[in-house]
Amino acid sequence: MAGNSDAEIVIIGSGISGLSAAHKLVHSGFDKVRILEATSRSGGRIQTANIGNVITEIGASYIHGASEQNPVFCLSLDYGLLDPEASLPENMAMEVDERPPFIPNYFSSSGQRLSAEIMNPARDLFNELMDDINEFQDPKEKPWPNIGHFLQSEARKRAAERWKHKDKTTQKLLLCAISAMVKGECTSNATTTMENIDIEGYCIYKPLPGLDCTFPGGFEGLVKKLMMELPADLVSYNRPVRCIHWNNTEDRVNTVTVECDDAEKITADHVIVTVSLGYLKKHHSTLFSPPLPAHKLLSIHKLGYGTCNKIYVEFDFPWWDDDCEIIYLVWNDEEDIVDHVSDLKTSWIRKLSTFTVLKHPKTETYQKNSHVLCGWISGHEAEHMETLTEQQLRQALIGLFHTFTGDPSVTPKRILRTQWFNDPWACGSFCYPAIGFIADDLKNMAEPLPTTEVQSQPLQVLFAGEATHSEAFSTVHGALLSGWREADRLINHYSSFSSSS
Repeated sequence: MAGNSDAEIVIIGSGISGLSAAHKLVHSGFDKVRILEATSRSGGRIQTANIGNVITEIGASYIHGASEQNPVFCLSLDYGLLDPEASLPENMAMEVDERPPFIPNYFSSSGQRLSAEIMNPARDLFNELMDDINEFQDPKEKPWPNIGHFLQSEARKRAAERWKHKDKTTQKLLLCAISAMVKGECTSNATTTMENIDIEGYCIYKPLPGLDCTFPGGFEGLVKKLMMELPADLVSYNRPVRCIHWNNTEDRVNTVTVECDDAEKITADHVIVTVSLGYLKKHHSTLFSPPLPAHKLLSIHKLGYGTCNKIYVEFDFPWWDDDCEIIYLVWNDEEDIVDHVSDLKTSWIRKLSTFTVLKHPKTETYQKNSHVLCGWISGHEAEHMETLTEQQLRQALIGLFHTFTGDPSVTPKRILRTQWFNDPWACGSFCYPAIGFIADDLKNMAEPLPTTEVQSQPLQVLFAGEATHSEAFSTVHGALLSGWREADRLINHYSSFSSSS
């Protein structure tokens, strides 16, 4: 039985996929499980911090699809990590497709506050266009080369039909607002432009019902709860892996050797690799010996992987409405619907078009003067932002807020930014369905080594992580489910082995 297995299992990475795999294996009776973590902390792309006294998420922010179908949501409820309203039936049943019905404020680059009543038709049209993408699930019905082209063309076409009775200035502003929203959609896909997103690939992702929710105490609370249920010495920190030596022939006994950066060699029966797709893209040639099979390498290449960064900005006073949940910065010269810039050095700040308002709980440490926005930026613009000094970033943000509010007193009190592109282990944020990507590529990402040709030595190297999940790639619940999937693969393997012997 799997519960009595003496199998030695090494998991590379203690992000949520590695932890979930270890958690399931340990609780299924596997006694020889070890995690090698390159950094000094667990959580991977889940990381919580503070700006002043306000909790912020450096990594993952939301539980996407807060319903009973989402294991992250269910675990977080069981651990008591969520606000009670997250589990209200009406919230769990809501279909938002990762576009929550936030209450918006709009500001234009002419320094004017724009009426939501006038501007909301832009958001209605944008949401309609995003919903219509699902009509292209049939590969034969794909009249557009990519999602960016579809959004740009259809937005102009439908706007011309629906807004023809509005004055020219309003028509132009509405199109500019859609431009801001398309930039926001770029951050949801960690891409430079929506022209990088394949329509068929985009439809592979399956959203879950439920209103997206956050953790009042930070996403890292989930990591800590999982860690508490694992043996204290299970994770070895500051242990980067140099190479995984596996065997794709019939020649010898089924063992895998993990070579660490400090030259230590660890033998195992199975290794579960949970490194990011960005790290795989950058280091696959040295990380595996022999090299990965050609079809797996091709899928690693085809699946997109990009950067989504956040810039938290604290102010002495709010310049947005009390009930505001999202702010759109509308550049009044982007009626052509532009979602990326041509000159990063001079114009990167234009990509920063969407800010969400942090609604922090009123605890004992809550202060009424804590007013924090989270700005979202992706792609090459996000990568460039990481190269700026703190002073350069501050000056750029001061110019941005002065431009859009027309008020020179609107000045950042504190600034906190994320820098995932230059993180040596993450190499970015999460995957996206790049042009030409298909469902089979996700199957290839999750396929263990050796492949089925070497039947006598199965499951030497297994793969987990958000970029290996067939329908929930790019999400925390996809990462968690992938860890469970690989744990189940080993549990079933030993159950079958035991029953046949």
